[in-house]
Amino acid sequence: MAVDVSIVVAIYNAEEYIDNCLDMLTRQTLKNIEIICVDDGSVDGSLERLQAYSSRDERIRVFTEENKGAGAARNRGLTEATGKYMLFLDCDDFFEPDMVQLAYEKAEEQGAEIVIYKSDQYNMDSGEFVYENWAMIEWALPPYEPFGYRQISTNIFKAFVGWAWDKLYLREFVAKNDLKFQEQRTTNDALFVFSALVLAEKISTVRKILIHRRVDTADSLSKTREKSWDNFYRMLLALRQFLKDREKWNELEKDFVNYALHFSLWNYNTLAEPTKTKLRNKLVSEWFEELGIRQRHKEYFYDEYEYSQYEAMLKLQDTP
Repeated sequence: MAVDVSIVVAIYNAEEYIDNCLDMLTRQTLKNIEIICVDDGSVDGSLERLQAYSSRDERIRVFTEENKGAGAARNRGLTEATGKYMLFLDCDDFFEPDMVQLAYEKAEEQGAEIVIYKSDQYNMDSGEFVYENWAMIEWALPPYEPFGYRQISTNIFKAFVGWAWDKLYLREFVAKNDLKFQEQRTTNDALFVFSALVLAEKISTVRKILIHRRVDTADSLSKTREKSWDNFYRMLLALRQFLKDREKWNELEKDFVNYALHFSLWNYNTLAEPTKTKLRNKLVSEWFEELGIRQRHKEYFYDEYEYSQYEAMLKLQDTP
């Protein structure tokens, strides 16, 4: 019998989370699944834990890669997947028991190429759950499903977040469009996600929190972006090229430029010094112009607050 859903999990030095992750996945209410675990060159006991678990459940398949980052690991999982649909999950998150089934049933019911569901943050310091209402802008979505990006009444690049793990994808759709993850340290899933959202003719949602994202303020990849502070810029350049190659640029140029400003500011605001100043200098001297932001008037931008911060950055750079 063909597999309904392939679940790809990229793992790097996540020994402490593996048992919990695989317990939740093997106990999903949808049973006809495969769990593709790609170990990204871990140097702790992750691989041994994965192999031990796979020996107890034949639905778990384990692959190993040299350490190239989550993007490369997901790409390997993508090539190994056999299911009708695919999920790309992080090992340290945790999941509702009916997460896969609800997403799968919605896709089957509506013939969707992408199904997006809600998420929240689990703060590992406080033990609190915080709903991520900005990860799905419900007011901007049409009152019917499925829909395409043209029916969304806000910037397509801000209607949903460019992370992969809150979305189910039709594997045939991904293969037909040759979608791949960027193989870079951070911001490696946004190109894949936004490309899929732009190309999909049928997007559906599950308006229920199905996944919980651990947030560790003391130690997380997102808090160490100083090591890969330019990866977001590389993603934006690749996304722009994708839009041009797929003849979407004329239609989506304004959305892209507005998102480029938004994402540039987000990266700037969340970096620590001295990398923060390094990024500001690069944005003001080169990247704002390269991304098409510098050439636009104030009226071109959707968000007045973001534009005012952008202006302040320009003035600060001009101050002796």
